[in-house]
Amino acid sequence: MKLLTKLTAATFAAVMAAGSVAAQDPTFFRIGTGSAGGTYFPIGGTIANGISSPPGARPCDQGGQCGVPGLIAIAQSTTASVFNNTAVQNGELEAGLAAADVTRSMYLGEGKFEGMPHPNLRVVANLYPEDLHLVLPEGESIESLADLEGKRVGIAQAGSGTQVAVLQMLEAWGITRDNIDEAELNNSQSAERLADGQIDAYFYAAGWPVSAMVQLSNTKGMELHSFTDDDLAKINGIIPAYIPSMIPSGVYEGVDYDVKTPAVSALLNVSSELSEELVYGITAALWNDNTRKLLDNGHAKGKLITPDTALAGIEALGVPLHPGAEKFYKEVGLLE
Repeated sequence: MKLLTKLTAATFAAVMAAGSVAAQDPTFFRIGTGSAGGTYFPIGGTIANGISSPPGARPCDQGGQCGVPGLIAIAQSTTASVFNNTAVQNGELEAGLAAADVTRSMYLGEGKFEGMPHPNLRVVANLYPEDLHLVLPEGESIESLADLEGKRVGIAQAGSGTQVAVLQMLEAWGITRDNIDEAELNNSQSAERLADGQIDAYFYAAGWPVSAMVQLSNTKGMELHSFTDDDLAKINGIIPAYIPSMIPSGVYEGVDYDVKTPAVSALLNVSSELSEELVYGITAALWNDNTRKLLDNGHAKGKLITPDTALAGIEALGVPLHPGAEKFYKEVGLLE
């Protein structure tokens, strides 16, 4: 890690020197995130802050921002993975956070996206694991997903990776839109409806702790469904990108037990239309010491965003790295 730090510092200094002339002209960089009550939004905001260095800002070595000279990155609240990847493909966003399984399906045009490939998607980094939360009212429990039949269930908002994955999972237990009363809601809306007794359960995949659930657990109370090992294996067979994980006891008030649940990686994706120089600079800025401090002092999942795991699972994913990111990782010895 010390070697990487030294290499990153040297590489980043070169990027800053090369971009100093262009720093006078602002470049706006839009990052699609998720709803304000989730994890994508605060993480995206931290990344935007880290990679930005607006025209006229103090130099990094004088206490200013240490991002790409002239870059103004903006985190935008969206409906998450599917929306973000679609917008990146269409040039409506420069970057977006998205779940790994959805990114693969959209890039290749598989599954729900059969015949609709998104060839412009490129990966900058693997970020952190997103744990699936199946939230129930306080004191309630289910044995398996089959018990949701006939219930009022929040399946996450349209345009989210959570909804795509959840519908696949539910189908494996015989649950479809025809035998539940489904609600397409974002995380904050779902928590409010559960608290008011308007829904019986809801799904949301995000890095814990999720702010809307923290509020729910501190006020009305809640339970989280803990999946059996057999059910986790079944889910992994359906969606290989979802692997067994755990939400530790005590993350949420009153949830004083470990929760076994599937999790999927969150990625930072960009468009293939972006220049190698720009994405190289963004990747260098993402892993510099200043952004490290921002990540460590922001959302809890920020501490898990490290260069050591930046390429975890990327080769098997089947979605290419952006050439600018690839160049950076090769220079610092993370990629051969």
